[in-house]
Amino acid sequence: MSIVRARLSPEQSRSQALEAARRLLIEAGPQAVTLKAVSAEIGKTHANLLHHFGSAAGLQAELARHIGDRVTAGIAEAVERARKGETDPREIVHRTFDAFDQEGAGALAAWMIISGNRDALNPILESIHDLVDQLGEGHEDRPVHETTLWLVLAALGDSLLGGPMATALGLPREKARELAREQLIRAAGVAKPD
Repeated sequence: MSIVRARLSPEQSRSQALEAARRLLIEAGPQAVTLKAVSAEIGKTHANLLHHFGSAAGLQAELARHIGDRVTAGIAEAVERARKGETDPREIVHRTFDAFDQEGAGALAAWMIISGNRDALNPILESIHDLVDQLGEGHEDRPVHETTLWLVLAALGDSLLGGPMATALGLPREKARELAREQLIRAAGVAKPD
C-alpha cells in the first residue's frame, strides 16, 4: 500500500519550507538554515528548494521577511492594545525582545552581517519601517521612529549578549526588558501602571 501525498501549491510549499527554516533557526541556530537541512526537514529535494528560493541566500532573505512580517504584526497588535489601554508597554517590550531572542531574528541578523549577506536583512528592515509608518499615523506628536530605533537595538543586543552581560554585572536576566519598559513609558508619556 503506497501513501499518496497531496500536491502542495507553490505558495504552500514555500510556506512549509519557511516554517521549517524558522524551526531550524530557533532550535539549532542560523548556521543550520541550509537548503539541504530544510529540504530534509520537509521531505523535498534540494532542487525543489532551489526552484522556490534560487539559493541559500534567497531562502535566508525570505526567512528574514517571514520573521519580520510575523514579528511586526504581533508588535503592531500590542501597540494598538496599549494605546486603547487594554495592556501596558510591557507587552510591547516582551514581543519585541522575544522576536529577536525566541523567534531567532537577532541570531539571523548577526549571522547575515558576519557572513557578509547584509542585503538579506532588508526584508526585516522593511517590515520594521512599514510598522513604524503604520504606528506613526495619527501619532505624529510621538517619537515613533526614535523609540523604535532604541527598542529594536536594545532587543537585538539583549538577544546576542543579554544573558552573559546580566550575569557578569550581577543583574537579573530580565533587567534589560525592565529598563526598556521604563524607557518606553517615558517616551510614550504613559502613566506608569501600578
